[in-house]
Amino acid sequence: MVGGGLTPQERFAFNLRRCRVAVGISQEELGERTELHRTEISLLERAGREPRFATMLKLAGALSTTPDVLCAGTGWDHERRRFTVEEPPKD
Repeated sequence: MVGGGLTPQERFAFNLRRCRVAVGISQEELGERTELHRTEISLLERAGREPRFATMLKLAGALSTTPDVLCAGTGWDHERRRFTVEEPPKD
């Protein structure tokens, strides 16, 4: 992996939390908007769980963003057969 060894799940977790904080809602509120329990949101934000496709769509919709934004900085290198992960931007 590129970027100091981050996993795609860790980068997704960073992106999810950043979007949620930018919208100004709690994990509980995001859970209500997506019909997910707050602990599920917490697990996703700590990279403790990999989101399913439907969950990613719910999260993006609830945060008024796109799955592309939630997955920013992640990719797949088919030639090397590995994930690529960029370091998150410094705020």
